[in-house]
Amino acid sequence: MARRDEIVAFADELLDASSFRDYGPMGMQVVGADEVHRIVCAVSASRELFDRAAAASAQLVLVHHGLLWENEPRTIDRRMRGRLQALFEADLTLLAYHLALDAHPEIGNNVLLAREVGLELEGPFAGVGVAGRFPDEPAIGELVARISVAVGREALVFADGPDRVRRAVVVTGGGARYASQVALEGYDALITGEAAEPTMMTVRELGIHFVAAGHYATERLGVQALAARISERFAVDWEFVELDNPV
Repeated sequence: MARRDEIVAFADELLDASSFRDYGPMGMQVVGADEVHRIVCAVSASRELFDRAAAASAQLVLVHHGLLWENEPRTIDRRMRGRLQALFEADLTLLAYHLALDAHPEIGNNVLLAREVGLELEGPFAGVGVAGRFPDEPAIGELVARISVAVGREALVFADGPDRVRRAVVVTGGGARYASQVALEGYDALITGEAAEPTMMTVRELGIHFVAAGHYATERLGVQALAARISERFAVDWEFVELDNPV
């Protein structure tokens, strides 16, 4: 068992959360029990997640996508009321780390997915993603197969780049807006979670490959790695709750 505030301080420091300007607060979003012996982690906050965390006798819920976002209404509507009620009734603490968890050089979503598909890292990209080189220079079909195995689903592919993929960028989640920068900096492919409506023509005209393997699916690794780190440090149990999302 560990103190909640010690876990929060450890995670905040590990991810350097205060250095990121994000779309909502990172760290503790809802306060719950003082003591923690079990953590449930998942990609996104939801009423179903909180109910399952309560059923698992957890005291802390760790997510990538939290409850509070700057572009959402300040009204506590039926959805938000239900989520908060589930948290309060189970005395659950909610921790959420968005961009800081994407960007972390060891346990971030981007670096973990890049390693899964064999990308040798050269450095960060646009503050949150990673960029690197494939030593074996796979054809796009080979690369897509690797990605599909890593995330457990088929990807949307716009194959408009060179015959062999030498250099690529990984920006998990909603990274389609970086396509022009990817091309400008000389990369052959962008690996991300989802496309936007202009993406297909943009990458066709830029001459790069685009692989969208799912916003949810590409962001499953970071929360699990963070929960494992917390478990190692504080000797608390943890589990990942799979609430699959086709987006």
